[in-house]
Amino acid sequence: MRRRRWAGVLVALAVALPAAGCRSSSSGTPAGSARSTASGSVSGYGTQFLAVGECSSFGTASFTEVPCTSERAAARVVARYDGSVADGPPCPATTDFVLHISAQRASGDEDGDGTIPQGYACMRGLEPPHPGDPGGGGGPRTIVGDCVYGSGHGQVRETACDGSGKRAPQYEVVAAVTARARCPESTALYVQLGGERPVGCARRLR
Repeated sequence: MRRRRWAGVLVALAVALPAAGCRSSSSGTPAGSARSTASGSVSGYGTQFLAVGECSSFGTASFTEVPCTSERAAARVVARYDGSVADGPPCPATTDFVLHISAQRASGDEDGDGTIPQGYACMRGLEPPHPGDPGGGGGPRTIVGDCVYGSGHGQVRETACDGSGKRAPQYEVVAAVTARARCPESTALYVQLGGERPVGCARRLR
């Protein structure tokens, strides 16, 4: 029975889609590193490093691939792509954070052909709160229902709509449209969201 031990580091990055138009926007995500302790002989866990449906632990400085039944499991992979975030598809809208996976080789493999290609995993927490939800104040994407505040130099950052964040919300994204002209008249800020409806229409909250 072939067994592989993945030896490498996985890093969670702040991977906010750039939001431009009138302002650019960004949102923070957890940062840290992770190692897989999986074996290729374990069904549903470790056969592919952080495959869709697999889980990771979560800590202040590290993320580790673990079985989803483990008490340590904290987040699940909802999408997984090879390549870089800049060149690949965006994560699902309500992704809580993104793990960037560096290209790695497996050690302890019988034939030495095990590899982990460069890629990224879109993660969703197993329990609330979910910063990627509309108004949650985080996540890698700015979506309808999110709130932002001006951070200077023509940029805005996400913050919780309920005021529980470090900064009070100033604008709320109320619609996603194909062009600025389709935004409602009450729009005070345009935010580039990406995708098929790349323009976010934001109203002023105060």
